[in-house]
Amino acid sequence: MNGIHDMGGMHGLGPIHEERNEPVFHHPWERRVFALRRAMGAWRRWNIDVSRHEVELVPAADYLRMSYYERQFSAFVVLLEKRGFITPAELESGTPVAGVPVAVPALSPDKAAELIAKGVPTSRDAPVAPRFRPGQRVRARNINPPGHTREPRYVRGKLGIIDRDHGVFVFPDTNAHFLGEKPQHVYSVRFAARELWGADAAPQDGVYVDLWDDHLEPA
Repeated sequence: MNGIHDMGGMHGLGPIHEERNEPVFHHPWERRVFALRRAMGAWRRWNIDVSRHEVELVPAADYLRMSYYERQFSAFVVLLEKRGFITPAELESGTPVAGVPVAVPALSPDKAAELIAKGVPTSRDAPVAPRFRPGQRVRARNINPPGHTREPRYVRGKLGIIDRDHGVFVFPDTNAHFLGEKPQHVYSVRFAARELWGADAAPQDGVYVDLWDDHLEPA
């Protein structure tokens, strides 16, 4: 979808300030949000692409004023309601409805360490032939889907060159909507800065973007 989350190439958002020795979490509540999201993901009622799309659905004004973990938490409570973990009344009151059975956690403490160490890989050992090869010229498809896509808006319709093939991975654009994993090859595609930003860009500069087979077409 074309939302405020897709900020690549936009003007007027100010400089990016590097924070020296930046901590992983700035506040104690942020690590709790991170832990809750990982723990609830073990129920497998959603996947990483579903959760990313839910963050994209945060209203633009809220998205811009919120910090990273505020957006994550806002999307998280919506997912909890959508997937039947809590009711609107419970969300409003902050207390469970009387008589609701207590579910056994899907993620036990011993499994938590394994999850943190291994994560949830999205690579797949599937016999999928690549549509493109390193060195090949391609064009990023000009698409404007209403749902989730990992193709940045600023590269759509632009010419690039396949730099490398990363292998086969889950396709986020379908996985975010429970339409199947549709595994396919992911490529690092180099786009010349002048192709993206015009003649004022430095001629030697380029941007490397990871794109899936379905994001590309032969040039």
